[in-house]
Amino acid sequence: MSKKLYIGNLSYKVTELDLKKKFGEIGECISAKILIDKFSGNPTGFAFVEMATEEDASLAIKKLNRTAMYGRAIIVDEANPKGGRRNSRRPGFKRRGRF
Repeated sequence: MSKKLYIGNLSYKVTELDLKKKFGEIGECISAKILIDKFSGNPTGFAFVEMATEEDASLAIKKLNRTAMYGRAIIVDEANPKGGRRNSRRPGFKRRGRF
């Protein structure tokens, strides 16, 4: 089963092909997607990489986290599942004032 990784602190010079090559050296890299700001059209500085197996993903985290890419130390970690953001309307949360 494939595993998705979060890649942060990317230089704006990094391309999806650069990521596929770098992660392909560790294991089978299925895809690499750099997120683009919808208003400016510029890269956001982070991406998602999908590795073929969980073993490849774990190895990529161990070997590539905090390594330099275009002069910046990239952050490699497991991606949160889609919709995994914290909700401010969780039980026990009370709003103050009028919004």
